[in-house]
Amino acid sequence: MSIYMTPDCAEAMRAELRDLLYKKRPEMAKTAEWAASNGDRSENADYQYAKRALRRFDGRIRFLSKRLEAAQIIEPVSQAQVAGGRVLFGATVTVDEDGEEKAYSIVGVDETAPGRGVISWVSPLGKALLGKRVGDVVTFMTPKGERELELVKVEYVPIATGVLPPAEEDDGEAEES
Repeated sequence: MSIYMTPDCAEAMRAELRDLLYKKRPEMAKTAEWAASNGDRSENADYQYAKRALRRFDGRIRFLSKRLEAAQIIEPVSQAQVAGGRVLFGATVTVDEDGEEKAYSIVGVDETAPGRGVISWVSPLGKALLGKRVGDVVTFMTPKGERELELVKVEYVPIATGVLPPAEEDDGEAEES
């Protein structure tokens, strides 16, 4: 699967990677070295904590590095030039559902915030909207059943995703939209 992301998401990931590589990991390595000098490592809680933290940092560093290496960074505003009125990655769409208008921005899987209308392009709603035009009626399945929306407006504007750090046990997307 392609890894699409907005420039804001890529920059947030780069900033987190820099912080881990040049600040957090070196500090924790010093803590581990200090704790190791305190004697028996098998019963040394400080040492065990530091080693676990280093493994967690290393895992996140690998994840961010691979993600950024494979990323296709797409500027939402520039998508307007190739969209031709269709919904593509980076679009902000307004839909009408039972007389109520809602706006959704379609972004990458690493930057979603469904409660704020920032949805992934691989979510059920994101998939249903891709390629559609104003006036199209979109039907898609959610855990609560089938939903139907009418596409009212398609815009390509800067998207403030407010990239959120992943939850500790979050292995995937938990989107309903």
